[in-house]
Amino acid sequence: MKNLTSLTIKEALAGLKKKDFSAVDLTEAHIKATEAARHLNCYILETFDIARKQAAASDARYAKGEARLLDGIPIAMKDLFCTEGVQTTAASNILKGFKPPYESTVSGNMFRDGAVMLGKANLDEFAMGSANITSAYGNVINPWKRKSDDKPLVPGGSSGGSAAAVAARIAMGATGTDTGGSIRQPASFCGISGIKPTYGRCSRFGIVAFASSLDQAGPFARSAEDCALLLQSMAGYDSKDSTSVNCPVPDYASTIAQGVKGLKVGVPKEYRIDGTNPEILKLWERGVEMLKDAGAEIVDVSLPYTKYALQTYYVIAPAECSSNLARYDGVRFGQRVEGDNLIDTYEKTRAAGFGKEVKRRILIGTYVLSAGYYDAYYNKARRVRKLIWQDFIEAYKKCDLLLTPTAPTAAFAIGENMQDPVTMYLNDVFTIPASMAGMPGMSVPVGLSADGLPLGLQLLGKPFDEATIFRAAQAIEKAANFTALPQLAQARAA
Repeated sequence: MKNLTSLTIKEALAGLKKKDFSAVDLTEAHIKATEAARHLNCYILETFDIARKQAAASDARYAKGEARLLDGIPIAMKDLFCTEGVQTTAASNILKGFKPPYESTVSGNMFRDGAVMLGKANLDEFAMGSANITSAYGNVINPWKRKSDDKPLVPGGSSGGSAAAVAARIAMGATGTDTGGSIRQPASFCGISGIKPTYGRCSRFGIVAFASSLDQAGPFARSAEDCALLLQSMAGYDSKDSTSVNCPVPDYASTIAQGVKGLKVGVPKEYRIDGTNPEILKLWERGVEMLKDAGAEIVDVSLPYTKYALQTYYVIAPAECSSNLARYDGVRFGQRVEGDNLIDTYEKTRAAGFGKEVKRRILIGTYVLSAGYYDAYYNKARRVRKLIWQDFIEAYKKCDLLLTPTAPTAAFAIGENMQDPVTMYLNDVFTIPASMAGMPGMSVPVGLSADGLPLGLQLLGKPFDEATIFRAAQAIEKAANFTALPQLAQARAA
C-alpha cells in the first residue's frame, strides 16, 4: 500500500470510500509521522486524543454510507482559530493557557464536514511576521534544505507551522490566515499550494484578530484540487461576522478541470521590482508560457499604485493591530502580571506577554492613530488603499486574472535577513497589494531554485472568483509537474 502520509486529500477520500484503509489508520499514520518530525516545531499543541475520536466517528459514518466532504482527513489548525475547550494562544505568552468557550466558524465548518484535527499549528505571534520566528513557542523549521549548506530554513510566515506541516507530510491540509501574504508566501517557501480567498468569503468569527480589514482565512494543501475541497468546507456566510459576504460558495472541485483556454491572463509590469531574485523572474516568464501553451491569452496590464502598497499596509495594519490588541490587559483573560495599581498591572502584563515584533507594531499603530498624525498617516493610507483597489478593478476590465511572482526570494536561513525589520517586511511585497484590495490570490509551486528550494507563482483573481484561480492553478500544476519533495518526506518515502 502507498504510504498513507503521501496521499493527496482527493486520493485519501477515494481510499476511505473504497475501504482500502480506515480514517483511524490514516490518522495514526500522521500521528506517527508527526512524532518523528517534532524537531520542525510545527505544532504548539498536539491534539492526538481528539484526532483519534474524530477519526473513529468518521469511520462510523463511512460504515453507514454517510460520509461527509472531508471525513477522516487529518489537518493542522493554525493556532489563531479558536477551538472550543482546546488551548488557543496565537503563539503569544499573553494567551498561554487560554481555552475558548466557543468554536471559530471556520474550524466548526471543517469539523462539521468530518475533518480530523492533529494539533494547533505554530505561527508568528498574533500573525505578525514573515518567517515564523516571532512565536513565543520557538521557530518553525522548513522541512526543505538547501544544497549549499545544512542551515535550518524559515518556512515563511505567519502561517509557517501550517505550511511546514503540509510540506513535511504530517498533515494532509491546514488552515491559515492571510493579512498581507501569510498563506501565499509560506506556501511558496514550502513548495505547496495555498489560497487567500476574497475578503469576506470565510468568516472571521473566532479568529484571533490582527488587522480586521485585512485578515482572511484560507487553506494549504499539496494540490490545487485539495485546496478547492478545503475552501469549499471553510467558506460561507456567517451572520456572526459583519464582514462576511452572503453569496453562494461554488463547488470549486467540479469546475477545476475546465482549464484556461479562452481566458485572458494579465501580467502587471509593476511587479518587476528591483532586488527580485533573477530566478524568480525567469520562473515568472516560464509560468506565462505555461498558461499561453494551455490556451490562455496573455495581456500586459498596469497597476500603478502597487509601488505604494507596502508602505500603505504598514500604516493600516499596525493601526488596526494597536486597536485590536488593546483588549489584552490581564483583566478578562490570558496572562496577568500584578502591579502596584491597575495601570501598572496593564503595563507589566503587556510588557511580559507581548514579544518584540508585536510591541513594535502596536507602537507604530498607536502613533499613526494619535492626535495630530491620524490625518497625516492613517487617513492618507486609507485613500491610497482605495486607489490600489481601483487599479485591480481597471486591470480586470482587460483580463480574467493576473500572474505574478509570490515572493522575491526562496526560503532563507534562520538568522539571515533578520537584523532589519524593513528588510523582513519586503518579503510580502508581491502579496500585499491583493490583500489591500481584498482580492483573492493563490500561490502554486512551479520549480526549484539552483540551490534546490521551491519557488512559487501567484495567481490573483476577481472578487469572489476563486473558481477561475483554481482552474489556472491546476493548469500550471499540470504543466510544471512539480513532484520534488523536501528531504524529510524523501526519507519517509524511500
